[in-house]
Amino acid sequence: MRILFFVSILSLYSLLHLYVLIKMRSAFAFSAVTAIFLIVFMVLMVSAPVVVRVLEGHRFDVTARLISYLGYIWMGLVFLFFFCSLAIDIYRLLVYATGRMLHTGFPFLIPSPRIAFFIALLPTLAIAVFGYYEARTIRTETVVIQSPKIPEGIGALTIAQISDVHLGLIVRHKRLKRILNAVRRANPDILVSTGDLVDGQIDNLTGLAELLQTVNPPYGKYAITGNHEFYAGLNQALNFAQSAGFTVLRGETSDASGIITVVGIDDPTGKYFGLYRGVSEKTLLSHHSNKKFVLLLKHIPVVNKEALGLFDLQLSGHTHKGQIFPFNLITRLFFPYHTGLISLPHGSQLYVSRGSGTWGPPIRFLSPPEVTIIKLVHAKISTSLLNPHELFKINQDIFVTELNYGGDPV
Repeated sequence: MRILFFVSILSLYSLLHLYVLIKMRSAFAFSAVTAIFLIVFMVLMVSAPVVVRVLEGHRFDVTARLISYLGYIWMGLVFLFFFCSLAIDIYRLLVYATGRMLHTGFPFLIPSPRIAFFIALLPTLAIAVFGYYEARTIRTETVVIQSPKIPEGIGALTIAQISDVHLGLIVRHKRLKRILNAVRRANPDILVSTGDLVDGQIDNLTGLAELLQTVNPPYGKYAITGNHEFYAGLNQALNFAQSAGFTVLRGETSDASGIITVVGIDDPTGKYFGLYRGVSEKTLLSHHSNKKFVLLLKHIPVVNKEALGLFDLQLSGHTHKGQIFPFNLITRLFFPYHTGLISLPHGSQLYVSRGSGTWGPPIRFLSPPEVTIIKLVHAKISTSLLNPHELFKINQDIFVTELNYGGDPV
């Protein structure tokens, strides 16, 4: 199954390169020697992720990081150019079809192959530059949830969520410091990592666990596995998370200072590796009293219908909101619960993070990275007190909702 998936992705990526090569050939009359050079370069770029893994396995970290940046930035450029050029192709087809129906032509409306190439190239480069910097601009999203299960006397219980950080060759110390600075500003009671803390290449994470150790919320730090924990090597990923100070929940629960119950689910990718741990969600969640707030950590934003009403809030990630537009249109097809706060039946809620880091290309477009701050407050606390400028000191939108116990969410 994994081999089939890998071959399918590699084949699709190769076809994208073929499309780009055809566009280049139609725009420029280059020689056979130039064509061979381009083909060799593209073959190297397609195989770059594999080459990086081999180099890192042999401890050529500097070379691996250099090729990783080159290969993944190129990947982002190829994706962006494909979509920009495809839009121009669709436009040209519509103009041609209109001309055929009207028995006339509109040659002045159809750009030449060379002009079309540059029309696609310019926004590709502009978006890539913008997206490179957007990927490094961590936003804070604040969510306020009212629930009668939160003790009125504690005020607000603050949970900071990071997700899909993908620590590895590209996401390193500077990016992690920005993420942790956003966490520190919120002064959370609990920190959770909802999967993919590490990337597929994690042979050298020196100093990163130590950075994570500097954040120590009073009610604990909890993490779960994502698909990349299994790709990277589960034991190594777990050792890293634990050395960073996280309690890793794999089909397990933990009582956070007697205030809320934290439940962690293993990512289903573990089943393909024979490493999945835990019982069904319904069985795991049924063990808890409905008097205490239940926080469910689950990497993929899929809701188990049998578990509805057995948890109060599910925190997920995985989708990256597509990371680079228009990939969000594709990821939304697979994950209807795509991003943000969603009200579910039977009083449950789901929040899907856009992710704090990047996978593959170090680029984000129309999907900025986030650190999510969840404020849990008692249902009787007036929402007028939850002014983001006065109470939270965070200049972000506030989503205010009330857990649905027979009524409608606010």
